[in-house]
Amino acid sequence: MIIQYIIIIAVLLIIAFAIMRSKRKDFKLEANKLVEYLGGKANIINYEVNNSRFIVNLRDIELVNKEAIQKMGAQGIVEIDNQLKIILGDDTRALKKQIDDLK
Repeated sequence: MIIQYIIIIAVLLIIAFAIMRSKRKDFKLEANKLVEYLGGKANIINYEVNNSRFIVNLRDIELVNKEAIQKMGAQGIVEIDNQLKIILGDDTRALKKQIDDLK
């Protein structure tokens, strides 16, 4: 009887671990997508993080795929001239770190 409980608990732990692992974001992949949606590395002049916002200055705002950025999980995008303020939430700093590594 005890062995059955141990097996059930082990199976439940494996399932819980698999679910947690599948929900974890791949920030390297997300960073590559974001750079691509912003028009590529050459289009990005500079960028910074301010709390949950990713602020980026661009050479040509027309190259940006705003729909794809929103589908990626952006909670909002504000455009001012050639600058975008993208609200990304808690993941902003992790994405910035990955983009720093790409440059």
